[in-house]
Amino acid sequence: MSALSKADLAEFLSDAIGLSKRESKDLVEAFFDEISAALVSNADVRLSGFGNFTTRDKAPRPGRNPKTGEEIPITARRVVSFRAGQKLRHRVEAVIDGRDVATDWMTDDDHDDD
Repeated sequence: MSALSKADLAEFLSDAIGLSKRESKDLVEAFFDEISAALVSNADVRLSGFGNFTTRDKAPRPGRNPKTGEEIPITARRVVSFRAGQKLRHRVEAVIDGRDVATDWMTDDDHDDD
């Protein structure tokens, strides 16, 4: 199983809509910079048909070193979580079911993400 990288996304944009490689790379970087900035400012990011990114604060808690068993405090922190939207979940599930939904999710007019 391979991973999709930002470079892969930029190449896809370049091929799909005719942007130059540089414009595609800049567009991908700007997209992720905007998402990052929103999350840093504690705003939710909702991408209809794809999913939602949210931040939440986690309280400090006791942890344990698995090798020594020594108790170690885990500090409070803010984490990012992602919840896939309904269309994305259905598309991923369809792979298991053997259904062909390669582009159905992109044209569906239903915008429910729950």
